[in-house]
Amino acid sequence: MSENQLLVIENDENERNKLITILEFLDHGEVIESDCQNWGEVWSSSGAVTAIIVGKCDDDQRTSILSEIQVQDNGIPVLLLVNDTKEEQKWKESAGSNTIEFVPQPLKHHTLNNALQRIIKASGRQPANRKGHQSMELFRSLVGNSRGISQISKLIDQVADSDANVLILGESGTGKEVVARNLHYKSVRSSKPFVPVNCGAIPADLLESELFGHEKGAFTGAISARQGRFEMAQGGTLFLDEIGDMSLAMQVKLLRVLQEKTFERVGSNKSIRADVRIIAATHRNLEESIKEGNFREDLFYRLNVFPIEMPPLRERVEDVPLLLNELIARFEHEGRGSVRLTPAAVIALCQYDWPGNVRELSNLVERLIILYPYGVADVHDLPDKFQVEGVSSNPDQPIPVIPDSILPDTRIDNSPRLPRNGIDLKEHLTTLEANFIKQALDECGGVVAHAANMLGMRRTTLVEKMRKLGLQRAETEVG
Repeated sequence: MSENQLLVIENDENERNKLITILEFLDHGEVIESDCQNWGEVWSSSGAVTAIIVGKCDDDQRTSILSEIQVQDNGIPVLLLVNDTKEEQKWKESAGSNTIEFVPQPLKHHTLNNALQRIIKASGRQPANRKGHQSMELFRSLVGNSRGISQISKLIDQVADSDANVLILGESGTGKEVVARNLHYKSVRSSKPFVPVNCGAIPADLLESELFGHEKGAFTGAISARQGRFEMAQGGTLFLDEIGDMSLAMQVKLLRVLQEKTFERVGSNKSIRADVRIIAATHRNLEESIKEGNFREDLFYRLNVFPIEMPPLRERVEDVPLLLNELIARFEHEGRGSVRLTPAAVIALCQYDWPGNVRELSNLVERLIILYPYGVADVHDLPDKFQVEGVSSNPDQPIPVIPDSILPDTRIDNSPRLPRNGIDLKEHLTTLEANFIKQALDECGGVVAHAANMLGMRRTTLVEKMRKLGLQRAETEVG
């Protein structure tokens, strides 16, 4: 039995099936169904229900359903489908203490999705993680179909089960720690600790104690013995982030540990065996640092057994739509809200240089969630630096090329957007119709009969439309 279930109560079987199709598409969990008469039995025999959606029922049945829900579980969120605001007002008085939302018909995917998210969050009943879903924390920056990310994934698979030292290179914010975590969790050491330490964030005089630990009284303030990161990571993986910021004195001590596989706590002469796999990362060019005398060449070669270079986001902009979906999903997963983006907004973001890489993209998504909670952000809603000349919310704007793998995902709102200044609808529809007819004629080599079949209309109707729109028939057409 699924841990997350939505109960749909609807008398009309056709409408019920349509609603179920939409809910399965939105992927909020397993959908169970019932008519307005037998819903109580279905509910009682099901597992944990996340929310209840009530569609077309007689007024008496709907009143009975709402009353019984309050008796059985007065905290469960309820979503009512209504025809207009008058009907919504009528049923507000029957809501009781339940968290309730009203969704107008005909249904729209994003409206239903946003309403479900709001009521589930407001009720405090966040759905449990479904089995088989990958850790959002672990994989969020390794999402992409680009050649660069595909190569990174291949390298991870090749070296994961080895104990070879790995050096991850790349600009800040590209996801170097995510690569390190993937290396650990795909290795034979995955059941042991993954211990990260930022070598650039710890003062040089404290880094030795942080890495190797210390004994009581080893220095002023050492009031008790303390384990270092090497001991904490025994049997697992130690991730040394920003290794390029480590002082030369500490580099010597780290090199000794890598060579001898042993270390001592500060203030002790007892050797401790280091059964640890080392993964290091830096945004610096270590070969340049060696020339400048800031990094030891022998340590570099110890660490650089298997280098992995993370590409900057500007070199894999085709991954931006996928990353947007993954980041929004992570915020939803953490219960921190959600937002949707229009195609025009995605176009603009795909044309930005992203100096802060994935971290900057994550910060933008979080900002949009705060500004437009459970809403839709268009291109004009983006901060000024993301505004791109020639990209607008105009319906004639081309839709961005988005990978097929994310087209079903509702985090990118592909519904047409009405410009702020309005639109001449008749003119727009005429232009749209002419464009489609031109495309059909081009694809059919100018043969009107074939183009009519493609457009689902009679040949004579198409000929008349072409006459009105001033489109010329192909001279080569026969009959």
